Amino acid sequence: MSNQPQININVSEYREILHQAISQINTARTLIAKQVNSTANSVYWNLGKLLFEKQLEEGYGSGVVKQLSIDLKNEFPDMGLSPRNLWNMKRFYERYYQVDTKLLQGVAVLPWGHNLLLLDKVQSLSAVAFYANEVATKGWSRDLLLNAIKMDSYSSADNQLKTNNFGNTLPEISAEYANEVFKSSYNLGFLGITEPVKELELENRLITKIRAFVLELGKGFSFIGNQYRLEYNNKEYFVDMLFFHRGLQSLVAIELKIGSFKAEYVGKMNLYLSLLDKLEKGENENPSIGIILCADKDHLDVEIALQDINKPIGVAEYQLLLPKEELQALVLNEINATEGDNEQE
Repeated sequence: MSNQPQININVSEYREILHQAISQINTARTLIAKQVNSTANSVYWNLGKLLFEKQLEEGYGSGVVKQLSIDLKNEFPDMGLSPRNLWNMKRFYERYYQVDTKLLQGVAVLPWGHNLLLLDKVQSLSAVAFYANEVATKGWSRDLLLNAIKMDSYSSADNQLKTNNFGNTLPEISAEYANEVFKSSYNLGFLGITEPVKELELENRLITKIRAFVLELGKGFSFIGNQYRLEYNNKEYFVDMLFFHRGLQSLVAIELKIGSFKAEYVGKMNLYLSLLDKLEKGENENPSIGIILCADKDHLDVEIALQDINKPIGVAEYQLLLPKEELQALVLNEINATEGDNEQE
């Protein structure tokens, strides 16, 4: 006879209950962890403040701190009160005692190891605020934080924010997702372009290699058409390339420009998005998104051009050269193919 309890509801209802229970437990664990971190950091903060106010410095104050460490460890053996850590607590206090409350609250809930990384590796307070928020919202481990710092994720995110207005024109969740979906730069080296071309030629080459272009855009994109015709008030408009993104549930209009970014491109895209929302957007779909793909962009020019625009628009660069590794692979393949032909002859 089975010891499995009988469940008097259907499987989907039970799974929903289980999912909610797990979610509540995980939320509680996160809150408990934050409270523990906050309490520990409060102790470290006060110890750092004490050393700061007593004007103890590494060098002439090292003997005092070393003896303090010995005596404190006798009283509290499990608190990691080594001389080095005591000096770190002083650094922690010195760095943050004059900052705004929001930043202080951000670092207060981080594990001590994460805070030490920020002390050692990150100089800018705005970067500290960014990484602290990422750790708190995404649950980054110390290793993930270190990797993000090495990759300079703060600068990448800062540049991304300056080249789109998603945060001002989309709901918060959609804006975060859109920032993850769209890149600030796309590599179109697969087109094999080695000399200047017109915008129409660039578009035609993308169409002939649409599969490669969709792969470069990322997951979730479906191609609808190029030179997509919109008619309104007896006038015709043509969108260079139109896609649909399944995750965002949005139409995505892409305009191709062979030169540097110009502010007037934004007004034209804003019009296209208004027409798409009016004429093409489904009832349950999210607002259409526009991407202006150009050869070069200046972040300040983009920022001011997007400042008062009410439609979600991003500006991205494209590169026409393949990465070095791919170029080398192509050359080797060509050499091997040539050698094979010679052997057959």
